[in-house]
Amino acid sequence: MNNAATLVLASASLVRARALKNAGVVFEIDPSDVDENLIKQAMNARQASPKNVASELAACKALAVSRRRPDDWIIGADQVLVFDNTIFDKPPSVREAASDLRRLRGHSHDLISAVCVAHGRQPEWHYAEAVKLHMRNFSDRFLESYLSETGETIVNSVGAYCLEGLGAQLFSRIEGDYFAALGLPLMPLLSFLRSQSVIAT
Repeated sequence: MNNAATLVLASASLVRARALKNAGVVFEIDPSDVDENLIKQAMNARQASPKNVASELAACKALAVSRRRPDDWIIGADQVLVFDNTIFDKPPSVREAASDLRRLRGHSHDLISAVCVAHGRQPEWHYAEAVKLHMRNFSDRFLESYLSETGETIVNSVGAYCLEGLGAQLFSRIEGDYFAALGLPLMPLLSFLRSQSVIAT
């Protein structure tokens, strides 16, 4: 690694951490403490696009950790779900998750995943990618079974699904990068980290 610096994931997301770990990347986890709701409110007031909202959240996370760890390389990432010109947040309860899924079923929606790498308290690189997901018109019976099996864990995911698990059965098709759909555009990120000799080339 360049100058023996540490690579840090500024997120508590188990999915993002697993993607990096499975790719053989050595890193630490140091979640940022940014107020995501406050950032979203400010961006909405400016009528920012969903892509800019995701990018701003990713950058704020990376920079928040970079300010206290300026010698390290910090990865910030975020994801927004857009359906019917509306940005969806993580559901606050299983009941709200069920409502979101009923609204989304039988339709397609976009997931926009953004990633920012900061170093020396400055953003060094950022990237955003949209993925289109087609949710099948599943039955109420399937939804009840899905909610029963996933439980409270679905409130940790925007859209109330985890594609790497049972949530894959909610969909008929995905257009775009699978890793971006999970919340981390892995291939572009790895390419940048190699270009900076942060990981082996």
